[in-house]
Order: sequence, then C-alpha cells, then structure tokens
Amino acid sequence: MSGLYRDVGVVLRTYKLRESDRIVVIHTKENGKIRAVAKGVRKTRSKFGARLEPMSHVRLLLYRGRELDIVSQAEAVEPLSPMLSSLDRASQGLAALEAVDQLSLEREPDPRAHAMLVGVLRTIAAKPSPLNVPAFYWKLLAHEGLRPQLDACVRCGDSEPSARLVAFDLVEGGVLCRSCRSGQAISEPALELLRDILGGRLQSALDREESPVTHEVAALATRALEHQIERRLRAVAMFERG
Repeated sequence: MSGLYRDVGVVLRTYKLRESDRIVVIHTKENGKIRAVAKGVRKTRSKFGARLEPMSHVRLLLYRGRELDIVSQAEAVEPLSPMLSSLDRASQGLAALEAVDQLSLEREPDPRAHAMLVGVLRTIAAKPSPLNVPAFYWKLLAHEGLRPQLDACVRCGDSEPSARLVAFDLVEGGVLCRSCRSGQAISEPALELLRDILGGRLQSALDREESPVTHEVAALATRALEHQIERRLRAVAMFERG
C-alpha cells in the first residue's frame, strides 16, 4: 500500500484521544516531526505495550493519513528503562525532548537533529551530567544557525587579549567587550566552558562536576533557547516549582 512507510523515531510527547487511543508526537529520522494515532494504546492488552511513551526510541510502520498518521507497528530500538532509572535522568530526557519539539517543524526532515536527540538520550542514560541538557541546547541552537559569537565582541570586533570579553547579549548574539557591554555579565570560566561545548571539546565539558560555573552556563543556555522560541520551557518551570 502506497500509504505505508517505515521510519525510526523518538517519542516527544503524547496526549489522549477518545477512550483508548493516543496521539503520539514523534521526531523521526526521515520524515521529521509527525503526529500519529496509536489506536487502543491505552488498553491493558495494547499491542504497543509501553513502547510509545516519551523518550522511547522506536522502529515504526505507519500509514500516512490526511491529518494524522496511524501507527501500525512499533518496536523498541533500545530499552527505555535506563531513562526511567532515576528522576535526574528522566528530567533531563524530558527537557531534551521539549527543546527538539519546540524547534522542529512538522514534516521537515532533519536527520542531524534526530541523531543529536538520540545521542543526548544515550548520554543521559549512561551518565546524567549537569551539563548534558545545557550543552544539548547550545549544540541544537548552533545547528539551527544560531551559534553565538564567542571569540570577539559582536559589536566592535575586538578580541582577546587586547579586549576583555565580559558580557553576553542574546539579542546581539554573542559576547561583548567592556566598552560595548550589554545584556548580562559572563565570567571568564563560563566563557571558556561555553567554548569547550561548541568548539569540539564536548566530552571535556560533560566531565565537569556541578559548580557555579556549570550553573552559569546552564542558566544562559536556558535563556538562549527561551529567547529563540519566545516562551518559557515547561521543563524549567517544573524544576523551579520543585
């Protein structure tokens, strides 16, 4: 049947439909973000079991519908259990899902973003570093063409060592020197850590222990993503309420 297609994807979120069905939002490798109906998934004896929960990495057979696709088959690519083994892992995973959901357009294939999402979920499952999600936010923004300028003042162009870079402005899109400063202050250690994340030294950054510097970079990452999507992140608001 021409309407049938196969893909792999990560479940971003779900919501109820009628008595036993559920709409599943999935970021797929070949078809981008899709919305599909999983029929009977809320029944005790559902053929899908727990394979269509948020953070699930699944291999799918779908039927392309007029408005919503239909999930015909779903097989786990890897187990979800590591992501549910601690509150920290689950919270980080959900925060990564929300970022991809907010930045992705429906039916717009983005294999690189898909690979990044799968990668960060695997990293979280292995080790819930305090910088997993902030680093993912920065890498995702860079992938979207929003990489910040970190090596020279975005306004006058001066760079170290002749100029000291002391501020970060989200509107300007990067760091500023003392003469041009606007936005918010950024410490030298935080700027170096941000350069590690975006400069090919990600593993070194993820090995950092939680500290005021990691908190500074994490808070800036959240503000940068929220500035781009023009709304508060639900995951962050939930953490703050907790």
